[in-house]
Amino acid sequence: MTPSAPALSVLIPFYNEAGNVLPLLEEVHEVLEGLKFEVVAVNDASEDTTGTELTEAAARWPDTVTVLTHVERRGKSAALFTGLKSVRGTWTQLLDGDGQNDVNDTRRLWDGVIAPGAPPRLGIIAGKRNSRNDSGFKWLQSRVANGVRRFVLRDDATDTGCGWKLIRTRAFQDLPYFASMHRFLPALIKRAGWEVREERVNDRERWHGSSKYGFLGRLGAGLFDLIGMFWLTRRGGYGVAKEWDDPRA
Repeated sequence: MTPSAPALSVLIPFYNEAGNVLPLLEEVHEVLEGLKFEVVAVNDASEDTTGTELTEAAARWPDTVTVLTHVERRGKSAALFTGLKSVRGTWTQLLDGDGQNDVNDTRRLWDGVIAPGAPPRLGIIAGKRNSRNDSGFKWLQSRVANGVRRFVLRDDATDTGCGWKLIRTRAFQDLPYFASMHRFLPALIKRAGWEVREERVNDRERWHGSSKYGFLGRLGAGLFDLIGMFWLTRRGGYGVAKEWDDPRA
């Protein structure tokens, strides 16, 4: 007998997050207790003990945790799309694997926005960090990048670097895939005809390990991707048939 689908899927990409896996998944289970949820964890070909810890997590929570493992590293966006093929929830919560995103924000906004009846056209709740646990240079870099992106794409979001995003799974499935597309989720979802909402969320210090993104790599990829997104958002949106049961109609 196939189990019924959960209301919420928690999708977490992991790459070299040894020491973060079990504490994060334990927190997810504690905070979301009482909700019907699942966890889909994607190991992006980690080279440390992340895979072993995920195997332990799947054995500890066999009814809720599914682990998918890339045969070679493909990056965060690819990991998210690998997980998207397996999620079954009506909504999908994206969390980073480093512990910086606070699961309590998921519970708060689920109870306050989703459970009472989210607007039918709402496609994403994008997190905006209350405070940044980064260096001053990294904060300035992010502030400038977000301002330029918002001016170019008009995506109704001010902090797309925040990994905390609660997305209607149907809207997520509407999106095209390309490397680093996770940096443009609000713009892509708005282009698909869904509404974007931004909410303040907590930003914590990384629990273990180090950041996977450097300044020069982020800058070069960001400028190139922004040019591509500028072209894409000006090539029109999606068609919606009146016969569909679609809130965008």
